[in-house]
Amino acid sequence: MAGTHIIKSAGLSGISGFDVVVEVSITNGLPGFVIVGLPDNSVKESRERVRAAIKNIGLEFPMRRILVNLAPADTKKEGPIYDLPIAIGLLAASEQIGPVSEKSVFVGELSLDGFLRPVTGVLPMSLSACAGGADSLFIPEDSALEASIAEGLNVYPARHICDIIAHLRGEKPIEPAPPYKFDARENAGADFSEVRGQSAVKRAIEVAVGGAHNILLTGVAGGGKSMMARRIPSILPPMSMREMIESTAIHSAAGLTSKSAPLLTQRPFRAPHHTVSASGAAGGGRSPKPGEISLAHNGVLFLDEFPEFHRDVLETLRQPLEDGAITITRAAWTCTFPSRFMLVCAMNPCKCGWYGHPSGKCRCSEESVQSYARRISGPILDRIDIFAETPSLLYGDLAVASNGEPSAEIRRRVTAAQALQLDRQGTQNAHMTGAQIAEHCALDAECSKLMRVAYEKFSLSARAYNRILKVARTIADLAENPRIAAPHLAEAIRYRSSGLLDT
Repeated sequence: MAGTHIIKSAGLSGISGFDVVVEVSITNGLPGFVIVGLPDNSVKESRERVRAAIKNIGLEFPMRRILVNLAPADTKKEGPIYDLPIAIGLLAASEQIGPVSEKSVFVGELSLDGFLRPVTGVLPMSLSACAGGADSLFIPEDSALEASIAEGLNVYPARHICDIIAHLRGEKPIEPAPPYKFDARENAGADFSEVRGQSAVKRAIEVAVGGAHNILLTGVAGGGKSMMARRIPSILPPMSMREMIESTAIHSAAGLTSKSAPLLTQRPFRAPHHTVSASGAAGGGRSPKPGEISLAHNGVLFLDEFPEFHRDVLETLRQPLEDGAITITRAAWTCTFPSRFMLVCAMNPCKCGWYGHPSGKCRCSEESVQSYARRISGPILDRIDIFAETPSLLYGDLAVASNGEPSAEIRRRVTAAQALQLDRQGTQNAHMTGAQIAEHCALDAECSKLMRVAYEKFSLSARAYNRILKVARTIADLAENPRIAAPHLAEAIRYRSSGLLDT
């Protein structure tokens, strides 16, 4: 009883899957079980899980020299996902089951009694297997729904390794999982109709979402900054299927998908606490894992109490805000995560939160107020498109009986504006290139004169100049105007005027 058999599997690197070939060789010699191919400790421990599972289901574990090679040998293999392919390879090499098709891929963790446990990163691995020419994927039952999102792949869900063995022997075929069907319902959470007053701020938020622009809300404590920011998901446009798969792959790699909700159908809204570390925000760790910045891809990253975040955390935002991706380099690996998100920030004007309130509660000195604002660096502020101040509410604003405009109406206008942008230049206004800005944000004589005055008055940078043009283009799109007019540009300039830029 000696032989070699090859089983196809998959691995996960960052948020991308890759093909893994599991080569199992059984030869004569002193009994031993060795796994090579850069396995980590959890992969090496597969020896004991596989040995126990095969014995506990009543099959023979070969008392020979067993060598398992995980190819490519120069790529690190991590996690218990190779338990199943190693076990199937052992049974095939020892002729306890027949040869296995080279187009079949096996992924799964084994319990000691042979049951299959769910694994993380299923969607990226399924997509990789499909791209590599596989036609069948054998997966733990609880992971099958997510795997079935990958089109063109027969997904075979199994609760126990005996189910797979019976299928391979032709004794009891497993029914393939049906393709996943989703219902992309509108977000039924908090609604903008619940917000009283603050019409100017709600307008600024609509403009920001209309072009995926970054926005900073400032104002005294209790003015409604966080309340309005947390209602932004209710006005975000629906996701395309491509965006759903991209975002789901990121969340799957982070272990944040579930059996009940394997596909993200709503845009992500990530709101990390200000104590988050730089690696928690950017990603990383012992193995490449996405952080909050990447988990917000295709959605919103909300940073409440903006100046309270550690300086190194805020500075990690520079690259993703410009490039839509973040590259993390460690001694053992380099990984690039997609990070195209809308940044929403909220902050008080001072440490106590009451600077500028009519009651005069604030006792902070001017130097203290400026020092608080200076916690945010100029380069970060320069990457914010819209600055909106939330004034303290009057009694009449809160006592009014009528509700504000519902989110559904705002979402309709935002969706129409973004559809116009995608049709015109293939991307949202906030992400236009220099050539696209020159083509779609051309100014007439009146607008050029207004822009020149603003540029000199506010000492704008070239980046700020382009961002004003992008915001003006969004305001024109919301008004269904093919050209930027002076009122559109004036409103965009007003959003750029903030005392924070003068500190």
